[in-house]
Amino acid sequence: MTVQAPHNLPVEPNRFIGRERDVSELSALVRAERVITLSGVGGIGKTRLALRVAAQARPWFADGVWLVELARIGDPALVESELAGVLGVRDEIPGRLLDGLRLRLRDSGTLIVLDNCEHLVERCAEVVAALVAECPGVRFLLTSREPLRIQGELVWRVPPLELPDERHPDAESVLLFVERALAVGARGVTERMPDVVRLCRALDGLPLALELAAARTSLLSPGRIADRIGDRFTLLTKGPRTAPARQRTLLATVEWSHDLLRPKERVLLRRLSVFAGLFDLGLAERVCADGGIVRRVELLDLLGGLVDKSLVLHQGGSGRYRLLETIRQYAADRLEEVGEGVRLRDKHLLVMCEELERCYEGGSLEPRMPWPQRFAYFSRGGTLLDDCRVAIDWAVESRQPVAGLRLARAALAILAVRGDLGESVGWHERLLALDLAEVPDHVVAVAAGGLAYGLELADELTRAEELIVQGVEEQKRHPYTHWLGITYSVALTVFFRTGQTERALRYLEELEAAATAHDDPFNLATVRIAQLNLALFQGRLRQAQRYGEEALALGREASHHWTQARALTHLGAVAEAAGDLEAAVSHHAGALPLLEGMDNQVELARCHAQLGRVAARLGDHVAAKKHVAAGLELSRRAGQRRGIVRALSALSALAQAQGDLEGAVLASAAATALRESIGQFGTPKRVQELLALARAELGEGRVTLLWARGMEWPPDEVARRVLDSEAGQGPLPSGLGTGPRYAGLTPREREIAVLLTKGLSNRAIAGELVISSATVARHIANIMDKLGFDARSQIAVWATERGSDAQRT
Repeated sequence: MTVQAPHNLPVEPNRFIGRERDVSELSALVRAERVITLSGVGGIGKTRLALRVAAQARPWFADGVWLVELARIGDPALVESELAGVLGVRDEIPGRLLDGLRLRLRDSGTLIVLDNCEHLVERCAEVVAALVAECPGVRFLLTSREPLRIQGELVWRVPPLELPDERHPDAESVLLFVERALAVGARGVTERMPDVVRLCRALDGLPLALELAAARTSLLSPGRIADRIGDRFTLLTKGPRTAPARQRTLLATVEWSHDLLRPKERVLLRRLSVFAGLFDLGLAERVCADGGIVRRVELLDLLGGLVDKSLVLHQGGSGRYRLLETIRQYAADRLEEVGEGVRLRDKHLLVMCEELERCYEGGSLEPRMPWPQRFAYFSRGGTLLDDCRVAIDWAVESRQPVAGLRLARAALAILAVRGDLGESVGWHERLLALDLAEVPDHVVAVAAGGLAYGLELADELTRAEELIVQGVEEQKRHPYTHWLGITYSVALTVFFRTGQTERALRYLEELEAAATAHDDPFNLATVRIAQLNLALFQGRLRQAQRYGEEALALGREASHHWTQARALTHLGAVAEAAGDLEAAVSHHAGALPLLEGMDNQVELARCHAQLGRVAARLGDHVAAKKHVAAGLELSRRAGQRRGIVRALSALSALAQAQGDLEGAVLASAAATALRESIGQFGTPKRVQELLALARAELGEGRVTLLWARGMEWPPDEVARRVLDSEAGQGPLPSGLGTGPRYAGLTPREREIAVLLTKGLSNRAIAGELVISSATVARHIANIMDKLGFDARSQIAVWATERGSDAQRT
């Protein structure tokens, strides 16, 4: 049975007609070429062709075919965010999304369709070039009115549909027009083929123009439409006269379609252009209705009319709508022409504030609500993030910090549950840079706490500390809110991480008192988990367990799965520390289905890694492999290096439990290399104990070589080495021979050998030679391998004995 690759391609709204040769050739090219750009004027069918080719190519891309729509964003900095959102990559360190994308795609066979790149072409070029350079299995299929102009790009100029002539009266353009006309109930269209041919020629074979014209055939004959289109060209007196012919054709068709709308339909169409992407009827009513020209009670009928005329697309069962980008741009221009742009964008900003705040309140503030209802609010909030971005952009542009900060605050709660706070850092920084003289102090304080939340995750602790103190102290002057509890919890993390235990404990006491007094189960659960962590660190395991049980009870009382999952995973850590491995497995396994029902791949990956580690200690190697592999894959797909570090650490424990000391060292080394790549240094106690045991059994030289190779091997290769092995019988990394080779040293290796005679550490040698510590370690491992030594001390003795001769060995 053929396994279908994952994808997010939309269902085709109607039958694809024509372009058989284009589809055939592109389907072959997309497997061979790294970057293909479908280029051409708007409305020529680039997107539809790309989606058709992508659907045909699915069997060839095991890791999926993914559509990334860029039309709805205007900020080049969001290109990575859109790509990451589609691929499920989480912003582990704000501003470093590209690193996560590289990690996600490095070893994958994936086709990515970037749609509508023209307004972001420079940033798209940078991102695509960076990913192509490091991810050999990735292919890009792009649509853009202009090429990226990067090395290796194949530009495919999309032609119009074939026009009819005497020998081919049934050309592609005719077939498309006739089918779409029949779909809207046009009668006798096939009996007026000469007029159809004339119209298709007048419309230059542009698919969008043909679709718009066909939508009118239920009221006008093809001949009358052709006559009116011809008149339209004579009315284009400025601008478009100097544009390419096909652009004039398209504009003429869109203008003609627009002019045939009823006055209220025109008003609605231009107002709908403020939406970034998909919208539903409720949002359209709240943003676009005004009680006068467009009343709420008639908006559904007006919207249906625009759908019937192919100016608005209905997304079927989802109940949501969208405008084609060409139509949206045209409608946005009309909105500015009539002077409604500012008012409509203000209204859109206000509605987004209200809607995101409703989602936040339903998901986070209702103390006792069934989880399905609660999660529905979080899910709804996730669908609004595109419009949230546009609204925040407008808040910054129009200098409305109060509305912008309200919106960013509400969206933060949605992003936190998704485990993806990186984007909120940029929002808060831009908004807090505005003039805040008229902004209430408590709103600024909450924003400072929100910014600190994201900065702490990015390890920017100095900035986070300054903001968090400002946020807590100002909010304390005002009535208690859920946000004060959140700000407190961030303060606890920052102070504990910076070693300010006394301050952290004082804030912990204040938060406990406030959350208890105001019946805030969510923040009280945060208190209990913080107390659990402190007790666990101090070795007070019974007290830690009691705190965890109280947090779990609070989560269950509130029917809040996120709180329950956090409590269960922490209880699992306590049980593991106490040696009760069966209880640890039970707690982690209880958290797993709760996390699977949420869009938080980061925590789900963490839970799998924890389960794998505990299962390994219990001797259940089959279960351990399953969970470690799942955690590793989830973290890779989310672009989370920290998650991969956790999975590799669990993998090391599994290898050691199987008696595979070499695999354990390799996995620990790979975890260390990745940990250092994100700025985390130091050797955990478990790794130190593993290395001491391995040196005793394998010899220092062998361990040094394994460590060096593990530091440079890709995590996936190390994982395969361990997961595919039985008690250490898997294949060894290349270059790990067992006997001495006594080959000559390279100049760099001789230089390092001499520096070892001075008793310098790897880090000191790295500083001396201006290279990394990891590179020094690899050179030392190679020296040992070549000279047949087991310890670095032997290198120092060897170099000392030879003196200057060592430089020439």
